[in-house]
Amino acid sequence: MKKEKSIQLIRWVKRLLAAGTFFVWGYITLRISHTPLPFSEQVPYCMGSTMLIFGVLTALFKGIEYWEKQTEDNG
Repeated sequence: MKKEKSIQLIRWVKRLLAAGTFFVWGYITLRISHTPLPFSEQVPYCMGSTMLIFGVLTALFKGIEYWEKQTEDNG
């Protein structure tokens, strides 16, 4: 029973992390787009923030997947 609850918790953490990341990315992109800079000067900030945000998300997902694998193996 504990293993099932842990797996369910891990799945919800993944979902919330993905949704939260998407909203943070959208907020930052909107903030950048509302600056008075021309589009050509906004692009590096948008690209950099997108790469950073989704790079962190990827690292967190790898950690969560490791946790999930350990939970399944220890069963």
